[in-house]
Amino acid sequence: MPTIAVDKADLWERLGQEYTDEEFDKLCFEYGLEIDEDTTEEVEEAIKKGLPAERPQLKIEVPANRYDLLCIEGITRVLNIYLGKQPAPQYRLIYPSGGESNLITMKIHPETARIRPLFAAAVLRNIKFTPRSYASFIDLQDKLHQNIGRRRQLVSIGTHDLDTLVPPFRYEARPPKDIRFVPLNKEKAYTAEELMTVYESEKHLARYLPIIRDSPVYPIIYDMEDHVLSMPPIINSEHSKITLNTRNVFIDVTATDQTKLDIVLNVVATMFSEYCEEPFTIEPVKIILPDGKVRITPDISERQTVAHASYINSCTKLDLSAEEASALLQKMGHRTSVSPTDPDEIFVNIPATRPDILHECDLMEDAAVAYGFNNLPDVFPATSTVAQPLAIGKLSDILRREWALAGWVEVLPLILCSHEENFEWLNREDDNNTAIKIANPKSLEFQVVRTTLLAGLLKSIRENRSHALPIRIFETSDVAFKDVTRERQARNERHAGAVWCNKTAGFEVVHGLLDRAMKMLDIPRISSNDNTAETGYYIKESSDPMFFPGRAATIIYRPGSGRQGNFSPFKLAMQDTANVGNDTPIGVLGILHPTVLEQFEIGFPCSALEFTLEPFRKQMHKVWTNDE
Repeated sequence: MPTIAVDKADLWERLGQEYTDEEFDKLCFEYGLEIDEDTTEEVEEAIKKGLPAERPQLKIEVPANRYDLLCIEGITRVLNIYLGKQPAPQYRLIYPSGGESNLITMKIHPETARIRPLFAAAVLRNIKFTPRSYASFIDLQDKLHQNIGRRRQLVSIGTHDLDTLVPPFRYEARPPKDIRFVPLNKEKAYTAEELMTVYESEKHLARYLPIIRDSPVYPIIYDMEDHVLSMPPIINSEHSKITLNTRNVFIDVTATDQTKLDIVLNVVATMFSEYCEEPFTIEPVKIILPDGKVRITPDISERQTVAHASYINSCTKLDLSAEEASALLQKMGHRTSVSPTDPDEIFVNIPATRPDILHECDLMEDAAVAYGFNNLPDVFPATSTVAQPLAIGKLSDILRREWALAGWVEVLPLILCSHEENFEWLNREDDNNTAIKIANPKSLEFQVVRTTLLAGLLKSIRENRSHALPIRIFETSDVAFKDVTRERQARNERHAGAVWCNKTAGFEVVHGLLDRAMKMLDIPRISSNDNTAETGYYIKESSDPMFFPGRAATIIYRPGSGRQGNFSPFKLAMQDTANVGNDTPIGVLGILHPTVLEQFEIGFPCSALEFTLEPFRKQMHKVWTNDE
């Protein structure tokens, strides 16, 4: 969840009283917030040592879908309403003298459809910033960029000193060589092409450059005198930057998603409209779309819906009247009234700051929060069920126990790994159709979702080389593969894998581990040329670059009357092995190739085993019965 840092003294002042740690922690818990950290002790300790220190802060975790709580203004506003210290504000659009015809206009050019087509804007008039409110204004924009804006890819915000600009404005898309302006906190003008190079070395802005860098046109906003306001989503202009002396603020929002565009503009405008000379008022902007249609933004009208006291009572096990439920919803910032014709209906006006309210169940949750979750009655469920593990989970647990009893140690590596570990280090090639790749990995260690357990097992041995030999470890867990036949384009497979590391290779040891697993599953071992056996397993020599030549085998399973499985990681190992009927390759075992061991920095020979558990789901009932 997002964590918001607020000035502690400022928070107490806005709430109208000081709270002890226990009191404020309880208040936050009741509303659904959580205190993550209080820096008071750290600040006091720094002051005692004569070190510079900031004012004490509270770091508060807020729900990810409550964008109105991403600043101190929003947090104090909802808590004061919840505590009954102030009514819910009425946000209003204020038109200039002359009405809609005198609104500031923003003309959208058709070329913007090639890069960032959606635009909205608003004006805050006669605003009064303090150093702390100004810092909160900037911080809210950053929080929205990272959260709902997905690091500016979906939404980006620009704020400008309106008094330095001359309306009307226009939003265009031009080739980067044709764009030139002085960017924020710079002293000289650059072309957009030059800015791509300048900001490569600036950590804060470099992450946003790929959003538009490869586009033939860049978005740009001009005023009537061709002053640049900003080049979204990268940087604003130095000409129109906001300062503590700014009185009129022009807010522009560009986006690729209409819903998120409206949410972001509403949040920024409503949160800081309290600093206007006439609080909670916003001046709209006329947006002229490429097709000539006109749109007035922002739309801060309340959404009207209906809640039912009976539904709230059925979910919370309370016995509230419609009037009582209506009062609870008012504590959460909604304007409500009881229907004059139906005593069960509550008319609810949802404010523009609450885009998280999507369904009547969300209103029910708000009523429960206002009532107090700790105050809800304890009621035994009307229905009872007996839980039962999934068959594949039960199978995995049985196999883990058997291998552990055999003296092997279970390890739990991460499911993400680097591309090299999953392919090159195992002497395997990437066909680009198997592995699920992370589009924007945090580091080189987490590039793909593993398609084999062996990479993680070998990394575990590498990190435990100082342990006494032999090292024998195993894992039963999921791997993942691309699968275009599925709606989610991917599938999980449950695998079991083991690695033996000693002064000798120990092929017979992992072979024995495989035999133990199959015996536990009551699957007989058969000969590869035994065409009369209905079911069973056998191993057959194969060629796999991951293993030492002549020391590798494929595990083949004959499922009887069942269908042949699709176990992609083991298909290559069967290219030189003839199938009998519906015989299916389910795994591999062998002595690992010296180059594999060298890549993982392991100085002793190792033998490895890996096979899929998916074909044995049908055996689960029998195994379960024997186990119980």
